[in-house]
Amino acid sequence: MIQIDPNQLDSKENYKLLSGCVIPRPIAFVTSENENGVVNAAPFSFFNMLGSNPLLIAISVGRVDGEITKHTAKNILSQKEFVVHIVDVDMLEQMNQTAAPYKEHISEVERANLTTVPSTHISVPGIKECKVRLECELFEHMPLGENGEYNNDLILGKVIQYHIDENVYQENYKIDAESLNPLARLAGPNYATLSEPLFLERPTDTE
Repeated sequence: MIQIDPNQLDSKENYKLLSGCVIPRPIAFVTSENENGVVNAAPFSFFNMLGSNPLLIAISVGRVDGEITKHTAKNILSQKEFVVHIVDVDMLEQMNQTAAPYKEHISEVERANLTTVPSTHISVPGIKECKVRLECELFEHMPLGENGEYNNDLILGKVIQYHIDENVYQENYKIDAESLNPLARLAGPNYATLSEPLFLERPTDTE
């Protein structure tokens, strides 16, 4: 085994190594809105669910030189609400387009030729083309760092409404993963899809 001390690496090297190890990662395609009503859209793969009671998801948004510069983080911290979408394979190019460094007055949704749709409980709209979207309220915000230096913002969102495509939803509150056909992130500009699902029941016999 190759042994590497992360304390001997810089932040960019650690990012490359860790993001290459922790794979595949789900992608949160997030819409948020600034105080001028411009709808922002951006993908984040430092993302997962945390619990069902309360119903929480987590997204980690990076800073630039310790400053909160990404529109998503600024909008969420200001407006306290956002929408998380699960991206399917067919949306790869449009999602990738929204990752371009657009200015704050430009809507990535428009530039990627996506369609907004009103949310039920919040003012931030969702993206019509996505098969799953989760309306969220800001539950908690935690700056992440050491020794007074912060380089990420951990955003916890409370899901207050599901929107699920009829072809994806199954009876008894289940999701058809193959119909959803979600996209996952690997390292760098590399992505993964579902291949052959594996089925294995959890063991119950401990004797």
